[in-house]
Amino acid sequence: MEAAGALGSETTFALDGDVVVRLLVAALLGGLVGFEREVSDQAAGLRTHIAVALGASLFGVISTLGFLEFDQARASSTIQADVTRVASNVVVGIGFLGAGLIFRQGGAVRNLTTAASLWTVAAIGLACGVGDVTTAAVASAVLLASLVVLRPVRSLVRTRLGRRTVTVNVHLRPGADPGPTVDAMADTAGVDTALLSLRKEGGRVVLTTELEGRPGTVRQWMAQLSAVPDVMAVDEG
Repeated sequence: MEAAGALGSETTFALDGDVVVRLLVAALLGGLVGFEREVSDQAAGLRTHIAVALGASLFGVISTLGFLEFDQARASSTIQADVTRVASNVVVGIGFLGAGLIFRQGGAVRNLTTAASLWTVAAIGLACGVGDVTTAAVASAVLLASLVVLRPVRSLVRTRLGRRTVTVNVHLRPGADPGPTVDAMADTAGVDTALLSLRKEGGRVVLTTELEGRPGTVRQWMAQLSAVPDVMAVDEG
């Protein structure tokens, strides 16, 4: 019994050192992704990503190493330990956390990328926690590449091919009939318009509309509408 106890102590000591490495690597890799999100001025930044990666890593450690005594006793008892339940709970928990970051502002959805990176960092931390550090490092490299290297590509695609949604205020001259201007707003091809409101400010009518189209087409629409005789100014609101 004493020999068995000594052997158990040595095993525990070795596992403790390995656990430290797993946790530190998880925090480091999560921090790298969080640093990029911090630079991009996102809601979930450096500290959030480190916390999630570290927490997921700890859950992984608990699921793989925290139930060893139950595994040893399984053959001689009715005790059962499902270690995969810890990992599945991490997936569910991070899903709620990521959903809380996403919100809609006007016609745009914000923080989708941050929520996705947070989800992936949780998986990276979990991989570190179960001892698969190499896979976690590869996943971090791929994630960072997608966030940094593809940023110019994303900008190019949005500029050349993407569709933009903006809210525009059209200020009419005092006493002008808004009917012809509303008709002119719907005439431009390539732009979808939706009249949101019509109000008076200082004796003038202000039309607020939402535009959807390619950036160049939207600018062209605004320039053409500015040339309408009854229009004083067109600005984004």
